[in-house]
Amino acid sequence: MGVGRRLLAILMTLIPFASYAASSSPRVQIETGTIEGKASGPVSSFLGIPYAAPTGGKLRWKPPAPAVKWTGVRSATEFGARCMQGPVYPDMVFRDVGGSEDCLSLNVWTPANGATAKLPVMVWIYGGGFMAGATSEPRQDGGMLAKQGVVVVSMNYRLGIFGFFALPELAVESDKKAAGNYGLLDQVAALEWVHRNIASFGGDPANVTIFGESAGSFSASALMASPVAKGLFNKAIGESGAAFSDRPLLFEPLAVRSQRDSQFAISSFGVQTLNELRAIPAQKMLDASLKAAVNGTPRFSPDIDGYLLPESVPVTFAQGKQNDVPLLAGWNHDEASFEVIHTPQPPTLDSLKATAAKEFGEKAREFLRLYPANNDAQARRSLEDFAGDRFIACSTWRWLEAQTTTGKQPAYRYRFDLALPHDPSAPDPGAYHSAEIEYVFGTLDSKAGITWRPEDRALSDLMQKYWANFARTGNPNGPGLPQWPAYQSASDWQVMYLGPQSNAGKDVVRDRYLFLNTVWGK
Repeated sequence: MGVGRRLLAILMTLIPFASYAASSSPRVQIETGTIEGKASGPVSSFLGIPYAAPTGGKLRWKPPAPAVKWTGVRSATEFGARCMQGPVYPDMVFRDVGGSEDCLSLNVWTPANGATAKLPVMVWIYGGGFMAGATSEPRQDGGMLAKQGVVVVSMNYRLGIFGFFALPELAVESDKKAAGNYGLLDQVAALEWVHRNIASFGGDPANVTIFGESAGSFSASALMASPVAKGLFNKAIGESGAAFSDRPLLFEPLAVRSQRDSQFAISSFGVQTLNELRAIPAQKMLDASLKAAVNGTPRFSPDIDGYLLPESVPVTFAQGKQNDVPLLAGWNHDEASFEVIHTPQPPTLDSLKATAAKEFGEKAREFLRLYPANNDAQARRSLEDFAGDRFIACSTWRWLEAQTTTGKQPAYRYRFDLALPHDPSAPDPGAYHSAEIEYVFGTLDSKAGITWRPEDRALSDLMQKYWANFARTGNPNGPGLPQWPAYQSASDWQVMYLGPQSNAGKDVVRDRYLFLNTVWGK
């Protein structure tokens, strides 16, 4: 052996197996085998890693089973198939091969130089109304956020009828006597995978933050309430949404859900036994569920199953039985702008008064005090505020209030205020629902057709730092950043207003939510 080859052999013994960041084809050994990802600058990515078995056939509507082991080296350079879904949201763009019941895969982006780094871990849960979504969306790519010194993980979880279908027979066959929350159980399985494997990617399994948007934020609040998820994460971030909503078909009791889903099975397929239902091709089942959703029935979403959620999320928090971890949560200034923009009749002062009378009856005057207007333009703003509060904001506010009431860990609240660039010939959607995602992930350039401004770049950089700091320590603050006080502080209820000039200030609309809670909270 020559001197050069001997030196190379010695060096190879000094480089740990997981010191992959310097390699053009990084490899990692996990519990199911060896995977080979790809490196891009300081970050290595490992995509499409199975964290559970395929969920078709006999495993349809069952808790996730362990992933199958493999021999040799498995490529981890492409996203796994997305879970079965229809074209629900036109703004969703995917980079995977399509839908499949073999969809329980996850991705890891890591800046670590080796397995001993012990970096904080951020596990993303995508939104989409529990009907749509996938980890392959460019706006949710974890590569940029990982440059903040965190390991980013995102997982696919079952959706719609495949993730949230409940029948009495499913509860009977379950050793937990539960049914319907298979998509949430997938999220738990992914978190368990993280605990067993993330150290190999340089992540610290003792420092895991869950974060999600919309349905992902609802999921984060449900995981905080679930005894099944206890100990699997140390912090939570919720972007626009929580399982404190009064919206129909969300988090209903198992008995109610299973009765309606039984009626759906009979009317749609003429069958009800599990063997017959599991034999129905996935596409046929998806088509039937989408048709029913279009007609207004049924909407498949999480339920109170008695196992993952022994009781409603608000009750769990009220009793102080939640997984008590630091919480960072908030919403966008114009959550329901599209609802108002696309209303058949332009909103007016008269329509605001009609809404007040219809929704609040004898309390209409109080509503109009809190959602004021002297002309049609102001009425439009108040109607948009009310629509956003009803859609997302009030439920997220209740989550924060519940944590500050019974939890011992701090909570931090934000409002995303930056109106996105838009076509000046079209109505201004403002800071609409989901608009903050690209800012959090540093993926502004994934959105086509937009000329980003310096303030957009600056806010994205700021939010990445806040989110990563929170994942690191449970506190978003850091050197050089505008001070972000805890939500309930000595100076009253504080909100970080994220915009062109981000700053913290008093919650100026708290009375709105206190009022809505007196009506909706009963």
